[in-house]
Amino acid sequence: MEKIFKALSNPLRVQILYWLKDPKIHFPPMEHLPDDQKGKGYVCVSVIQEKSGITQSTISQYLQIMKEADLLRSHRIGQWTYYQRNEKIILEFAEYIKKDL
Repeated sequence: MEKIFKALSNPLRVQILYWLKDPKIHFPPMEHLPDDQKGKGYVCVSVIQEKSGITQSTISQYLQIMKEADLLRSHRIGQWTYYQRNEKIILEFAEYIKKDL
């Protein structure tokens, strides 16, 4: 839980999780994804970086922090890395907040 709280301590990381909740609304279609991966919530790191307006190195660090907290999953296809929310962990965290705090 400590890693999740750390990941959520930054407003932009929280915003990224919000964007990834409904990527069809917040991001353009992911052109480089294979057809069997489209529509599964994957968003390319470069598209997240562009929307966030921060540097590539900073967005990579933010995404890594969220991945280490298990809030995100990554999927590498060729030269592109895609991220999606880990809904199972997010729901478990929400339940933890409801019960234990």
